[in-house]
Amino acid sequence: MYHPDLPAPPDRPHSFVYFISIHNDTDTPITVRARKWVVTNDRGQRLVVVGGGVVGEFPTIAPGDKFSYNSRHLLDKNYAIAEGSYFGVDGKGRLVRARIPKFKMVVPQAMNVPEEE
Repeated sequence: MYHPDLPAPPDRPHSFVYFISIHNDTDTPITVRARKWVVTNDRGQRLVVVGGGVVGEFPTIAPGDKFSYNSRHLLDKNYAIAEGSYFGVDGKGRLVRARIPKFKMVVPQAMNVPEEE
């Protein structure tokens, strides 16, 4: 969701807030250890962000439960696509990967194309 009112640096003036829920549909707890985002702008430039945990936390998600949070991406262009993965370990010590589906971020003014009548 585009939020032009949020503070942003001049080199990345477009602020997009997103909401994520990570569901644990297994029979064992899962601890989220890391994340990876790939953000590709309208010129094909890719930004890869890798880090520990999620929003400063390393949540353990019980079976049947979920962890929800919101964060934001700051863009320098009018359009980008984000996707990624979360990485964790389950209660049996097995590595787990959950994909973040692609989603688009488009500055609304960039979408304003006059319609033909």
